Amino acid sequence: MNQVEKRKCELVEKLGIFLEKKEQLAPVAARIFSHIILTGKQGTTFEDLVSGLCASKSTISTHLNHLQGLKKVSYFTKTGDRKKYFILNSDTMLQGISNMVEEWEGEKELHLEVKEYKEDINRTLKEEDRFDLGFHDSFIEFLDGAIESITKLKEKIINHKH
Repeated sequence: MNQVEKRKCELVEKLGIFLEKKEQLAPVAARIFSHIILTGKQGTTFEDLVSGLCASKSTISTHLNHLQGLKKVSYFTKTGDRKKYFILNSDTMLQGISNMVEEWEGEKELHLEVKEYKEDINRTLKEEDRFDLGFHDSFIEFLDGAIESITKLKEKIINHKH
């Protein structure tokens, strides 16, 4: 195994552990998804997954079908070649970004509401007992910047697709 293959195997494992938690995937499904992500547009075959992940054909098949059912991966074929080449479904990334923005906007609204409550309470408290609102201001500013950045990324992805 050369250095690039070794590095890919390590990243498949590391990314797999992350995706297992983030996407609530079974360990093998997360490794398959990771392998597909790291292979890129050229796609990866069923045989590549079986050999690369050292798992049985039935295990790979089960989890690959599950990932396709979740619309996380899709495949293409090449003329004269009966193999399927599995790739990341680009809509998966867009949906993930949309979910992230929705979660951040909800979190921002909650911080605004808590901050407003604390501002109201501060009017009734002595100076030394008042809430410090700096954290909320900083966090809301951070969320605004994060939402703006990820929205720009989403627009680039959409524009690149068309």
